[in-house]
Amino acid sequence: MSTPSPLQPAPLFQDGAVLQREMLIPVWGQAAPGATVRASCGGGTASTQANEDGSWLLRLPPLPAGGPHTLALEDSHGQRLTYQDILIGDVWICSGQSNMEYALSAVDPHGRESQGVNLPGVRLLTVATPARAGRQSAINARWTPAAPDTLAAFSAVGGWFGRTLHAGLGIPIGLIANAWGGTRIQAWLSREALSTDPSARLELEPYERLLYGIDRSNPKVFSSADEWFRAEGPEDPINHGLENGWHLPACEDSAWSVMTLPQRWQEAGHDFNGIAWFRRRIELPAAWRGRPLVLNLGAIDKHDETFVNGQRAGSMGWENKNSWCTPRTYTVPPGLTQEGTVTVAVRVRSHIYHGGLTGPSTRMNLHPEGAPADALSLAGDWRFQIEQNWGVVTPPDLGANGRGPGEPNAPYTLFHSRLAPLIPYGIRGWTWYQGESNAGEPGLYRRLLPLLIQDWRRAWGQGDLPFLIVQLANYQPAREEPCESSWAELRAAQAAALRLPRTGLAVAIDVGDAADIHPKDKKSVGLRLARWALSREYGHAGPPSGPLLRACLPAAPGRLRLAFDHAEGLTTRDGSPVRTLAIAGADLRFRWAESRIEGETLEAWHPEVPHPAAVRYAWADNPEGCNLVNRDGLPAAPFDTRELETSPCG
Repeated sequence: MSTPSPLQPAPLFQDGAVLQREMLIPVWGQAAPGATVRASCGGGTASTQANEDGSWLLRLPPLPAGGPHTLALEDSHGQRLTYQDILIGDVWICSGQSNMEYALSAVDPHGRESQGVNLPGVRLLTVATPARAGRQSAINARWTPAAPDTLAAFSAVGGWFGRTLHAGLGIPIGLIANAWGGTRIQAWLSREALSTDPSARLELEPYERLLYGIDRSNPKVFSSADEWFRAEGPEDPINHGLENGWHLPACEDSAWSVMTLPQRWQEAGHDFNGIAWFRRRIELPAAWRGRPLVLNLGAIDKHDETFVNGQRAGSMGWENKNSWCTPRTYTVPPGLTQEGTVTVAVRVRSHIYHGGLTGPSTRMNLHPEGAPADALSLAGDWRFQIEQNWGVVTPPDLGANGRGPGEPNAPYTLFHSRLAPLIPYGIRGWTWYQGESNAGEPGLYRRLLPLLIQDWRRAWGQGDLPFLIVQLANYQPAREEPCESSWAELRAAQAAALRLPRTGLAVAIDVGDAADIHPKDKKSVGLRLARWALSREYGHAGPPSGPLLRACLPAAPGRLRLAFDHAEGLTTRDGSPVRTLAIAGADLRFRWAESRIEGETLEAWHPEVPHPAAVRYAWADNPEGCNLVNRDGLPAAPFDTRELETSPCG
C-alpha cells in the first residue's frame, strides 16, 4: 500500500499566525486526492474533500478577536497537524516598492524607535519569495511577534501602521509585508487585468514570446542585467586593493587622483565599469576620542566594502537589489577612535551603468553615536584610485524591454510570485506605497491603479476590502516658478483612485527629501495610514486626513473659492500666507497666487489673472514650503482644480 500524500496547509498557517476575525476563515493546502480534511480552531470546525490534484479549501466559522488558540488539521488517513499561539484579529497586507519595503533599521539604525517595544499582539511576516514566471504557492517566511529585533527588520511604514492600529483598537494585528523595491505597478497586476488596458496589453506579447520560448533569437535569456552580469560578466577573484593595503591608514595615497564627492565617477571623466577605491582621513575633535562613531556615506552605486582604520566597518552587495540607491550607515567602534584620526577607505564595485558615492552630501557625515547634530561633513575631496577597469559594460538586448521571465518588473510576475501564495487568506485590507517607478507614465497609472484595486478585490473574493494609498512624497530640487510635473500628475492619479469605494489616501507631500527618493520619515506615513483606517474603517473620531479639494466655485470677480473636505481649522503650518498656490487663466500660464483663508475655504486670485480658470496647489516634484493644513496639522493634498469631475472654474 502506498503512503498517502502528506497533509500540508498553505505556508501562512503556522505557529503564531493571525487569522482574520469576524469572517469565514479560509484554510487551504494539499492532501492525498480524495482525502477528507477537517480543521478546528477556537471551537469552530469545518471539513472538505481534497480534489483530484490534492488541493483543498475549507472555511472555518467566524471568530471574535482574541486568542491564543490552537489550529488543528487532520485527514481521513490519520495524519494530524497542530499550530499553537494562533491569534484572531485584523490582518493587513503592506505592499508596494522600496519605500514600503524599507526596514525600520534603514531609517533608524540605532534602534530608538523600536527600543523596548514588545507587542505580542502584533505579528509580523515578510514575504521574500523570489520573482518567478509561473504562479507560485509557497513562501519562505515566519510569523513573529513585534519586538525590537523583528520590528527593526520589518517594513518601517508597515510597522508604524500596525503598532498604531493595535494601540487604537486593542486587538491582535497581523501585518504581511509584501513589497519589492524599484517595481512598477504592471508587475503587481494579474494578466487578466493587464489585458483589459490597451497600453498595458502591448507589453504582454514580447514578454510572453520569451516566457513561452517562442523568441529564440537569444539562446541565453536573462531576466535582468544583474542576472546577465552574474552569469557572463567579469569575475572579481582577487581584491587587489586589499592585497596592496589600500584599506590601511598607512597606505601612501598622495599620488592618487582627487575626486569631489558626492558624484558618479563618470561625471568626473572616468567612463568605465569596475572597481575603484576612495580614501579620506578625518581629524577627530578631542572630545570624540574613544567614543563610538556613526559613519554615514550616503548612497553608493552599487556594491561597497568599507574600512575604517583598516578594519572592515560594513558592506553591501548582491543581497540588496537596491544597493545602488541605498544610503550606507556603519558604526565605528571606540577602539578605532583612540588616536584622534580615522581613515575611511571605501571599495566600490559597479558592474554596469554608473558608479561612485552618490550622496546626497547631507547624508555624508561622521558623528558621535547619539549626537547627529555634531556631525562633520564628509562631502568634498577624496582620494580616488581604480583597482579594476572592465571597460564600459553593455548588457545584451534582454528582450521585452529588458523584462524577461523571472525579472520582478515583468508583467504580472509579482502577482504570480508574491500575491498568489497569499490568496485567499482572510484579511482586513491593503496599504500601498508605490508609484516612483511609474512617475514617467502618470496617464497610464491613472488607469492601472483603480484596475489593480479591483483586480485584488476580485482575486481575494472578500468584497470591497479597504485599499489605503500613500501619495508620493516630495522629491528632487524645488523650482522657483510654477511648472509642469510628472510626479504631481502621478499624485493626482493616486488621488483619483479615491473615487472607488473604501479607498484612502495618506498624504506625504511634507515628509520627503529633495535629494533622496527614500525619505527617512516613515513614521509619519505609517501614522497617517493608520489615521485613515481608524477614522474611516473603524469609526474613530477625527478627520482621516488633511484637506482634500472638494469644489472650486466663483467668488468675487477675478477670484475663485476652494472648498475642502477634512478642513476643520484650516490654516497654515507656520502662520504665513499659503505657499505653492498657483492660479491661471484660460491660457494656463500659472502664477503664484495671493490667497485668503475664510473658514474652511480658501480664496485665490492674482491681479494679472482677471478671469481665472484653474488653481493648483503643491503641484511640483518637490513643492518646497507647501504649508496648508487642518487643525490637526495634517497637510492638504496637492491638487489641480481641473481634476474635479465638475467645476465651474475648470
